[in-house]
Amino acid sequence: MDIFLLIISFTLMIIGIIGSIVPVLPGPLSSWVGLFIFSNVEGVEVSGKLIIICLIIAVGIFILDYILPIYTSKRFGASKYGIIGASIGIILGLFFAPFGIFIGALIGAITGEMILNKNFKKSLKSAFGVFLGFIISGFTKSLITVIYLVIYIKLFLDNLSVIF
Repeated sequence: MDIFLLIISFTLMIIGIIGSIVPVLPGPLSSWVGLFIFSNVEGVEVSGKLIIICLIIAVGIFILDYILPIYTSKRFGASKYGIIGASIGIILGLFFAPFGIFIGALIGAITGEMILNKNFKKSLKSAFGVFLGFIISGFTKSLITVIYLVIYIKLFLDNLSVIF
């Protein structure tokens, strides 16, 4: 059973990292669930404080992931068309990673805004706001999930004698 928990927890850590880029997957929350499952492996000692702090951070990032792109988008005059376009652009850009994600978000946001505005200059400004929000949000999620992976690896190495 412990091997199964280790496999599931590590898989969730990887899903968390992928989820920090793919808008459909909740990156930091997936990584936190991986840490939580790891903490339930028999004999493994993980601080309850660490798990709670990581949960608070993951939930905070999850909430900010929705607020930040909308905030920056609205600051630059974007509409929901720009946000939807950027989301579609990110998904299509995954096929051309890593730069396709950024280019896809930008082109998608411009396209979405052009559908609504028909004014390229205004659409470009709005798209920049959408793009900025997605970049900041993605960077923050990526940073947190990588930190969680480092914590996971450290905990794994600290508990290696208990696990095997």
